[in-house]
Amino acid sequence: MEIIRPTLVVDKEVCLRNIERMASKAKEHKLLLRPHFKTHQSARIGDWFRQYDVESITVSSVRMAEYFAGHGWDDITIAFSLNVPELENINRLAASVKLNVVVENREAAGILAKKAVEKMGVFIKIDTGYHRTGILCSQTGLIDVVLNEITKNRKLTFKGFLSHSGHTYQSQSTHEIFNLHFDALMKMKTLRNQYQNEYPQLMISLGDTPSASICSNFNGVDELRPGNFVFYDLMQHHLGVCKIDDIAVRMVCPVVAKHTSRNEIVIYGGAIHFSKEFILNTDGKALYGRIVLRKNGKKILLDTKNYLARLSQEHGILKVMQNLFREIEVGDLVEILPVHSCLTANLMGQMLSTDGELIEMMPKY
Repeated sequence: MEIIRPTLVVDKEVCLRNIERMASKAKEHKLLLRPHFKTHQSARIGDWFRQYDVESITVSSVRMAEYFAGHGWDDITIAFSLNVPELENINRLAASVKLNVVVENREAAGILAKKAVEKMGVFIKIDTGYHRTGILCSQTGLIDVVLNEITKNRKLTFKGFLSHSGHTYQSQSTHEIFNLHFDALMKMKTLRNQYQNEYPQLMISLGDTPSASICSNFNGVDELRPGNFVFYDLMQHHLGVCKIDDIAVRMVCPVVAKHTSRNEIVIYGGAIHFSKEFILNTDGKALYGRIVLRKNGKKILLDTKNYLARLSQEHGILKVMQNLFREIEVGDLVEILPVHSCLTANLMGQMLSTDGELIEMMPKY
């Protein structure tokens, strides 16, 4: 397939290697791997996980759960706080698959208890420090209230406590990731100790790629829900979580203009393709992607003096050194490693594999 516009290319071999590594780690630590499929949102890539005995998955919406249920996945956790207006869809889905939902307040738990007509598992969302959603582990009074609501409906089964340590993404070092992960473990262990006598089957579920990738202490954890690891990206590399060779996706973009006075190259590929997420370059400026060139069949990652420096809606601006400026011509294709693969994939809506297969993703509407 000829590339004529911004195209997300996925390296199947690297993806499979990343999946195998995480599946082996989960098996080594006797953990259920329930990978988050919001990163790739693709039934085709989902099939790649089956090669490594993955049978349970995580999604971020009811629509995503419906999509993957329609492609043969029948053990699904929707790891987004319960959206009450979608309860009719949730009931319909729970009638056909083993479904888990997540609650974090009395209101949603109470409405679920009144309206759930199909069997489903319920996790309580715990805030271990990210401060986005969830109940603090010290708020056991609120947890008790939510549990009381859940137990009013015999169709509902309390599954345990679920958390996403998303604050690991703001870490300044791998040492900080280890510390945040250990802190999350201690908080979740405290809850397990407090509630296990009454709920002996309760599970502890954690899900963030940084700690799942580099940490080795999972004492007290039952399942892992990382998602980004299937592709990785520059953010994960910046955190020290993966190697450049572990990044399985890249944006391939046509060059449309060159500006000699500024050593800037304009590519067809902007914020609607990459998203506006960035990391800080070594000069303290925003970096939206790094450039990969192919020479003599080899991939060469350019240093951070050559990078994707600005984005508008359709345009991307590459700041490059003079020697590279002379080498790249209008009409060439350049490869850019994205900062955040999840958002980039979501924006693109489809991918091209390195063996030429067009991989469709979940429809947007």
